[in-house]
Amino acid sequence: MALLSSEPKWPTVSDYFHDWALVDVETSGLRPGRDRVLSLAILTLDARGNQTGEFATLLNPGCDPGPVHIHGLTPARLAGAPTFEEIAPQVGALLSGRVLVAHNAQFDYDFLAHEFAHVRSWVPVSRRLCTLALNRLVGSATPDLKLGTLAAHYGVRQERAHDAQDDVRVLSGILRGSLGAAERLGLSLPLLDCPPRQDYQPYVPKTPCAYRNPGRFTPGGPLTQGMKVAITGDTQVSREELVARSVAAGLNMMTSVSGQTSVVVTNDPSTASGKLRRAADEGVPLLDEPMYLRLLENVQPGQAKGTARQRRKVETPGNATTAGPEPVLSFPAQRTATPTAPTAGAVQSLTGRRVLVLGGTHEAAAEARARAVALGASAAVNLSASVSDVVVLPGGESDRRMSRIATLGLRVHDADWLLAPAPAPVPTAAAASRPDTAEVLVRGAVIDLSDTGTPWTVAATWRQQTVCDVDVVAFAVDAQEQVPGDEDFVFYGTPEHPGGTVRLSTDGPTEQAVTTDLECLPLEIHKIVIAAAVDGAATFSDVGAVEITATCGIGAAPTARGTLDAATTERTMILAELYRRGQGWRLRAVGQGYDHGLAALARGYGVDVAD
Repeated sequence: MALLSSEPKWPTVSDYFHDWALVDVETSGLRPGRDRVLSLAILTLDARGNQTGEFATLLNPGCDPGPVHIHGLTPARLAGAPTFEEIAPQVGALLSGRVLVAHNAQFDYDFLAHEFAHVRSWVPVSRRLCTLALNRLVGSATPDLKLGTLAAHYGVRQERAHDAQDDVRVLSGILRGSLGAAERLGLSLPLLDCPPRQDYQPYVPKTPCAYRNPGRFTPGGPLTQGMKVAITGDTQVSREELVARSVAAGLNMMTSVSGQTSVVVTNDPSTASGKLRRAADEGVPLLDEPMYLRLLENVQPGQAKGTARQRRKVETPGNATTAGPEPVLSFPAQRTATPTAPTAGAVQSLTGRRVLVLGGTHEAAAEARARAVALGASAAVNLSASVSDVVVLPGGESDRRMSRIATLGLRVHDADWLLAPAPAPVPTAAAASRPDTAEVLVRGAVIDLSDTGTPWTVAATWRQQTVCDVDVVAFAVDAQEQVPGDEDFVFYGTPEHPGGTVRLSTDGPTEQAVTTDLECLPLEIHKIVIAAAVDGAATFSDVGAVEITATCGIGAAPTARGTLDAATTERTMILAELYRRGQGWRLRAVGQGYDHGLAALARGYGVDVAD
């Protein structure tokens, strides 16, 4: 292992003792199931960090290798390589019984899962650890969290970027350093359960409709390309054939009914299906199958639509500086505590500081965090290396993190410090070396997303000691705040939009993120609503504050961050919105909570949720 002179020590805490399988893949693209693995490297370590095995190979994917300029794997280099089926038993033996470790682990895990699915098997891994997520928790003073940056930070020499064998060697040094940093902070590792799954299927994209929705079907009139069509009940022609013929005619086939649906095809309008009930509520016309088939023979031309990238090539009406539409939600208003403003004349600048609040009631802690943010600081939800100050409210002195805080030498204050007229203490050298440069977002704050050619990720993180499950979801909605179809609801059951433009990732038990390729969204999508829901009967008082970060690109430094406090009884919360503004996009921190559950929230956005 080619380390620099200051090799980090392996941790001594038994909670960090696992058998590890460090993995890196180079692939033909970014979509697991559609794209294939070209190169695979695995390095196994025992619980003490000693290397126990190593494996690396090129793979013949049976397809175009994709971006050769990035990975350098030409068809000629891959021509004599084995297929994944040939090496699957050896790979399975190396992974079995170990924790899979990767940088951006969901990417590597999903690619392996699909490769195993191709050979009618599954990944023999029950837990995984993402070093990207682990270093977000650690919060070390690095300009970003990319593999090369962390390698330099932890003293590991990177020799060949985007080479799987070298990357996995570098990853072993990063894991060693990351575990040591986590041990010093007393962090629980963000190990994610991933029981072996056999339900991975090859990627089958939904055929996008190239035409704008012309509106409702008029009884007696023709069908027009772009009309949104839903089918319910039994059909004489197979459902697959009926959908295929409709798509070929230029119609937009939907899996649910909303106010934007043009027509519903049914042979039995008397049934009480959810689609027919919704059609009746919305006044959507019905067609029987024989009439629909006749109309399919002469579908009228529609108006073509494009993505935002295509739209920039033509003149766009309207003033690009005009603010986009504000959200219109028909849910109860949130009950929030109003933060007390700092005393006049006592305002001290905490810009660049990270403040962690311990103890207090939910409302008191939320008020303290709001005061810190008003003074220019960002509010942390977990102890990390980026925390510069700790505010201890009643009961906080018994927090298990206090011993670590004392060891780290962090500044500790009582609640009055946020109102004290005295200037803030001079930052320590360690704190000064790690200023928080991300823009701090308060509830309702808006920022422009200048670079929309790179996918944006909005991540949500909550305290590691949270005892209830939290699910992050996303809705891709139109101008009427409705999803065009059920596939525009991205959640744990369907973690990726069919077009791949919106993706949900889970990087640990207390971190989930939504990544959106804004330039590739259909023009009918006006907004991406990102929300969180607490599973079961628990509420956000059990979860506490949720921190959101907005990042442009994998491993990049956060552009903005905000800490959102829902009140005591809410079970769902709108975290943030990405919405169109003229020819660009903006991000709004929302923090709006509701007492109802995820199903009611989804119905409000037009998702057809079964009772």
